[in-house]
Amino acid sequence: MAPLPTHSAEPDDSPDAYVGLPADRAERLARERGWSTVRALPPGAIITMEYLVGRLNFEVRNGSVARSWKG
Repeated sequence: MAPLPTHSAEPDDSPDAYVGLPADRAERLARERGWSTVRALPPGAIITMEYLVGRLNFEVRNGSVARSWKG
């Protein structure tokens, strides 16, 4: 059997810290803090629900982060 893949650890960072920030600043800050993938989404976007370690999602309204969550 093939070995199971190992995942890198997520940054010790709260997604709530990005809410209210301008989207471009939030994305830059998240990458600086170690998030490997940062995804900005419009409100109501249809997305897959798989959990991806190291990914941070932003719901962006009017250029600012309205909601943020891991995975």
